[in-house]
Amino acid sequence: MSTRTVIRGGLVITASDELHADVLIEDGRIAALATSGTTVAEGWTAERVIDATGKYVIPGGVDAHTHMEMPFGGTKAADTFETGTRAAAWGGTTTIVDFAIQSVGGALREGLDAWHGKAEGNCAIDYGFHMIVSDVNEDTLKEMDLLVEEGVTSFKQFMAYPGVFYSDDGQILRAMQRAADNGGLIMMHAENGIAIDVLVEQALARGERDPRYHGEVRKALLEAEATHRAIKLAQVAGAPLYVVHVSAMEAVAELAKARDEGLPVFGETCPQYLFLSTDNLAEPDFEGAKYVCSTPLRPKEHQAKLWQGLRTNDLQVVSTDHCPFCFVGQKELGRGDFSKIPNGMPGVENRMDLLHQGVVDGHISRRRWIEIACASPARMFGLYPKKGTIAPGADADVVIYDPHAEQTVSAETHHMNVDYSAYEGKRLTGRVETVLSRGELVITEREYTGHAGHGVYTPRSTSQYLN
Repeated sequence: MSTRTVIRGGLVITASDELHADVLIEDGRIAALATSGTTVAEGWTAERVIDATGKYVIPGGVDAHTHMEMPFGGTKAADTFETGTRAAAWGGTTTIVDFAIQSVGGALREGLDAWHGKAEGNCAIDYGFHMIVSDVNEDTLKEMDLLVEEGVTSFKQFMAYPGVFYSDDGQILRAMQRAADNGGLIMMHAENGIAIDVLVEQALARGERDPRYHGEVRKALLEAEATHRAIKLAQVAGAPLYVVHVSAMEAVAELAKARDEGLPVFGETCPQYLFLSTDNLAEPDFEGAKYVCSTPLRPKEHQAKLWQGLRTNDLQVVSTDHCPFCFVGQKELGRGDFSKIPNGMPGVENRMDLLHQGVVDGHISRRRWIEIACASPARMFGLYPKKGTIAPGADADVVIYDPHAEQTVSAETHHMNVDYSAYEGKRLTGRVETVLSRGELVITEREYTGHAGHGVYTPRSTSQYLN
């Protein structure tokens, strides 16, 4: 039985508008908006009425870069699809796009089926998949066409991690050429992994083994070089390009230059690059291991350039690259050798709040907050306007957000299945109060009322930035 819901008295914020409006939800979708206090709005009746007076009413967040249960370096990410999507909901995110992995020598289909098996029936919120392409060959290229047809429309490749996910320039070019033909979008981890491996080997030989050296060997110039190379390969292929987890100002400059030339090149950054730095990697007693991710954290001066890139739209999306490993027993695998620390950080629960703090701090506007966290990722990956906005016909993925509530981030109170918070002790203004996914209450006034299996797989169209 579907319940009619009316959300009254809030400030509705989308990427394009801010209006004091009531929202009518019917059959899991937004049915109508009407100015608060008008005859139309007053005339709505519903079994469930939510008072949003003094609050924001915003679209559910779309986190287009997560890694639930991802195998890496002899272990796997600590969040399952059940725990990870529940934590996402607590943080106001109502859709994730996770990464299915092709094994070298295996088919794309095998990888995709394996990830469907992990997620199906376990998710609290809706989900889709990108495909990690680890092995480009004739069969893989044909499979890319089939996947695009069935709603897996983006493919990730790695210029990093030789021997694991790495693709050489020829493989990358061939995949990009295929994407140019089938409408897919290539997502690139842009770091020069071959050169980085040399620097890792040299650092270890010098006895440089602490976590901070992870950031020192993965140099910003090698991110910029790979970003430049990926852009040129995409240009040769006539394909669009989306660069994931951009962390260095030099890489932002490469994206900005390409966009100024009119190329269909896009960039994503993550909260950790906006709020954390190499100071965290250098924390004593191996604490820096908590902050090991790739691309790595950069010196603080990079943060301002990333915020600037978000304001100028040279960066379009903020995702989390959520890939949590517990400090005890997982991050500790790299004690005495930073190259063995599993790469990844928790963050799916913190993204919407951290970006709201960016609004409070004056880095971005409220509408830009919604754009980079909800609307742009939905458009980029073929989910809009079903996801990412509050408009008639859209899925009723809605968050009641209290912009004045204060919170202190802590592992003691978060819901991610990991034993530390990357933002431990950070004070934030703004907090999620209530979350609806397709009209169903998942978080109700700071209580979890959702359940595993509510979230459904969501096929995607091709990128709506390219249509």
